[in-house]
Amino acid sequence: MNASRDAVAFAAALLAASGVFLLTQRRRPTRRVRHARFSDWMRQSGVEGVSSTEFLTVEGVVFAMTTAMIWFLFGAIVPATAAGLCALAAPLAIYRNRRARLLTQARDDWPTIIEELRLQVGALGRSVPAALLDVGRRSSTPPMRAAFDAAHREWLLSTDFARVVAMLEERLADPTADTILETLLVANEIGGTDIDRRLARLLADRQIDLRHRHEATSRQAGVRFARWFVLIVPFAMALVGLGIGDGRAAYQEPTGQVVGGLAVAFVGMCWWWSAAILRLPTEPRIARTAGREP
Repeated sequence: MNASRDAVAFAAALLAASGVFLLTQRRRPTRRVRHARFSDWMRQSGVEGVSSTEFLTVEGVVFAMTTAMIWFLFGAIVPATAAGLCALAAPLAIYRNRRARLLTQARDDWPTIIEELRLQVGALGRSVPAALLDVGRRSSTPPMRAAFDAAHREWLLSTDFARVVAMLEERLADPTADTILETLLVANEIGGTDIDRRLARLLADRQIDLRHRHEATSRQAGVRFARWFVLIVPFAMALVGLGIGDGRAAYQEPTGQVVGGLAVAFVGMCWWWSAAILRLPTEPRIARTAGREP
């Protein structure tokens, strides 16, 4: 009797465990979902046009090389590991700076694009979609040219300007482009004889925004140069410390490793804080409606 009860209890426990396992497997995100989430995180972090494999490989190489270099110099594993972790932000910063330069170049192109668009729509009588795609495909920025080429193919297939605008917003991923494209979409839908006036106002607005951004960037040049001393001065002082007293052996002591690790973490926090202060404010992106998704 007891044996049968134990068997029933064991079978019930086995069924319960199987159910929990199946539920866990169902809720566990698949490899494709995890890859999509990581790609979304990279896109939100400003890393565009880089595969996840390439990004993770670069991160691993930077961490290994930085850790090995600091350990070789000071012989302390804690500061070396802390320096390697802080160095993980370097590839992300490089990719983001590269994308920021492309966005800056694209913002510089928009006034010229709007001026030529205004000429073609007003003087030549072309439609807004046709003129925009024609002018955009001759942009000096490669990502913009690629985006407008894809939008031109979409226009030839669907002749739906709303879908074209949604595709451009998705590919350009820039608040400035969102503002301009949404304005052009509204101007094209409303029509009338005041399109030239709307384009003139849009051109003046972009020129003012561009001038202010250039002035702010030029004023930050000295601060950006001084920011490198946050890294250079502590590292130089640590190197000088190798020749004072016990030198390298002092960094290998438990207290020296803890202090060194905290110092590296503090320098990393100062570098991140200074980068946050220097970042220029950006316009919020315009949310697209579900019906306009390409």
